[in-house]
Amino acid sequence: MNSALAALIGLLLSIVLIIRKLSPVYSLIIGAVVGGLLAGWGLETTVSEMITGVKDITPAIVRIIAAGVLTGMLVKTGAASTIAKSIIKALGEKYIYLALALSALLLTAMGVFIDVAVITIAPIAIIMGTKLRLSKFKLLLAMIGGGKCGNILSPNPNTIIAAENFDAPLSSVMGAGIVPALIGLVVTVFVIIPLMPQGDLMETEVVEAKEEKLPSLWRSLLGPIVTILLLALRPIANIVIDPMIALPIGGVIGIIATGNWKNMGTCLGYGLEKMSGIAILLVGTGTLAGIIKASAIKDVLVGMLAGWSNGGTFMAPIAGALMSAATASTTAGATIASASFADAIMAAGVAAVWGAAMVNAGATILDHLPHGSFFHATGGSMGFAVKERLKLIPYESVVGLVLTICSVAMYFIL
Repeated sequence: MNSALAALIGLLLSIVLIIRKLSPVYSLIIGAVVGGLLAGWGLETTVSEMITGVKDITPAIVRIIAAGVLTGMLVKTGAASTIAKSIIKALGEKYIYLALALSALLLTAMGVFIDVAVITIAPIAIIMGTKLRLSKFKLLLAMIGGGKCGNILSPNPNTIIAAENFDAPLSSVMGAGIVPALIGLVVTVFVIIPLMPQGDLMETEVVEAKEEKLPSLWRSLLGPIVTILLLALRPIANIVIDPMIALPIGGVIGIIATGNWKNMGTCLGYGLEKMSGIAILLVGTGTLAGIIKASAIKDVLVGMLAGWSNGGTFMAPIAGALMSAATASTTAGATIASASFADAIMAAGVAAVWGAAMVNAGATILDHLPHGSFFHATGGSMGFAVKERLKLIPYESVVGLVLTICSVAMYFIL
C-alpha cells in the first residue's frame, strides 16, 4: 500500500479510537503501528520510525516540563486570578466581553494553558453574567476567543514545540503572533460576539463572591515579566537564554514575589502535574508524527499545492489546521504538523520563524472539536451541556481562521 495512504489510515484510526473514548496516547500509538504496517515497512522499521518521531520532539518535551514551574506559580499563588480581576475591574461592566477576552489573552500569553485560563476566569464571568443578564454563549466565546489569541504568542507547549521543530527562536515565534493576536481580539469582541445570537441569558440573582487572599498585581506580574525579558534577550542583545532556563526562573521569582515560597512544593507539583499529561500525550503524538514524516504524505500535499502561487506557504496553516482537527488539540496538532512538514515548508522557501507561527495559528482553527478535552473542560466551566457547547464550534473556528489569515498576511507583508 502507498505509504501516504497507509499513514492517513493510521491517522483516521487514531481519530476513531479517540472519539470512542480510548486514551488519546494509546490511540495515537495504535494508529502509528497500523500505519507503518500497512505501508509495508514491517514491525521493526515501523517501531524504529515511531521512536525516531519521539526522539525528534524530546527536547521540546523537556522544555514543556520546565514550563510547569511558571504555570504552577500563576495558578496556585492566585496570580492568574489577580490579573483577571484587575483587568475586569479596570475596564468595567460596559466592556465586560473585552475584559474577559483580554484576561484570557494575557493569561495564556503568560504561559497558562488555555483551558486552565478559561476555568480560572469562568467564576468571574458567571458573577458578571448573572448580575448583568448576559448571554452564556457570548461570555464563553469571549474567554475562548481571547485564549486562542494568547495561545499563538505564548510560551505554551504548542508554541514551544513548533519553534523547536522549525529550529526557530521561541521569542521570535511568540513575537510573530502579536499582531494576529491583537487583530483576533478586536474581531472576536467587536465583530463576532455582536453578530452571535443571544441564546439563553443568565438569570439575575445575588451571587456571593468568595473572598480570596490574592497577591497584588505587580507581584503577580513579576514572574511572567522576568520570563519574557529573559526570552527577549536573544533578539535584542543576541544573548541566548533557553526556555528551559527562562521559564522556571520566572516561575520561581513569581513564587517568591507573591510570598508563596513556603508553598513552592505545591506550586511545582501542580505545574508538573499539568505538564506531565501534555508530555505523555506528546510521546504518543511523536510516534504518529514519525510515521507521517517517513511516509509520502508531505509529498502528496506538496504536489496538491504545486499549482498554487505560494503553495508552499499555505502548507503550514493547512497542516496545522488538519492535524489539530484530527487530534482536537492545539499542542498535538502543532506537534504532528511541525514535526512532519517543517522540512517541506522550509524547502518551499518559508522562513523558520514564520513557518512555526503559521502552523501554530492554523492549529487554532479546529482544536476545539468534541473528541478533545478542551471542548469539555471549557463547556463544563460555564455549566454547558454537550448540545449547547456544540453551538459554539462555528464561532470558535472563525476566531482561529482570523488568526490564521492574519498570520499568513503578516508573512507576505514582512
